[in-house]
Amino acid sequence: MTVTTFDKIAYRGVFPVMPTIFDEAGRLDLDGQRRCTDFMLDAGSDGLCILANFSEQFVLSDDERALLTRTILEHVRGRVPVIVTTTHFSQQICAERSREAQALGAAMVMVMPPYHGATIRVPEAGIEAFFRVLSDATRIPIMIQDAPVSGTALSAALLARMAREIDHVSYFKIETAQAASKLRELIALGGEAVVGPWDGEEAITLLADLDAGATGSMTGAGFPDAIGAIVHDFLAGRRDAAIAGYERWLPLINYENRQCGLLAAKALMREGGVIACEAPRLPLRSLHPQTRAGLIEIARRLDPLVLRWGR
Repeated sequence: MTVTTFDKIAYRGVFPVMPTIFDEAGRLDLDGQRRCTDFMLDAGSDGLCILANFSEQFVLSDDERALLTRTILEHVRGRVPVIVTTTHFSQQICAERSREAQALGAAMVMVMPPYHGATIRVPEAGIEAFFRVLSDATRIPIMIQDAPVSGTALSAALLARMAREIDHVSYFKIETAQAASKLRELIALGGEAVVGPWDGEEAITLLADLDAGATGSMTGAGFPDAIGAIVHDFLAGRRDAAIAGYERWLPLINYENRQCGLLAAKALMREGGVIACEAPRLPLRSLHPQTRAGLIEIARRLDPLVLRWGR
């Protein structure tokens, strides 16, 4: 869903991260990618995010990134907004990726702070300079992904300052420990400049984050019909219904977050006939058969669309 906020469009709701679909040989399966897109739209996604960590972006070549961006955006045809992840340590390369995504029709870019490996980090002044360069290069909103994978501490004060002082920085995906407390602080410090305070991490902290003021959630792609209903109920003032929905779906949310990670969505999609191959690209390994069976068992009790869509 979208709502007008002053002179901006505020994107709200559930924007799941689309997995990248490969065949058994590890090649891109573009037909499978299109089917994946169709399922996610039929499941009621308010928008999509592509090329994120749950998309296995770290195993893709630059040419493959460009091909996927073009293929997915052309297939979506503007039906929902699409966020393109353009993270790179180099501010020049990140800016180039972001300009290309914008030219292809991206509604927003999502970027982590610059980091490399376990030890190479950038201080606050460098992070601010990085996002200023990115903002100058684009005309669409920038979402900062605040996630443990970057190993970079981003204080609420820093995020709020960038929202107030850097033109296009206006969305924040908060996936750190005690995310709800950070969201509250960010909203209080950033005010109207924080257009989109969002939840992430497979919705494992969704209800607390919604109570803290989150207006969007970026989750896995396996059951956006369920997560969307929770978020929409909450944003419409139906908190009791949102709580009931969250309690119902939490076992599956937990299983994805703690047991399966980025492999959950593709396993569910393969089980439901959405895609032909659920394998990740090496060196990532497929789910252990018993872990996969546990995922499917929980999902079948809940009957998400993904298990019926392709049958």
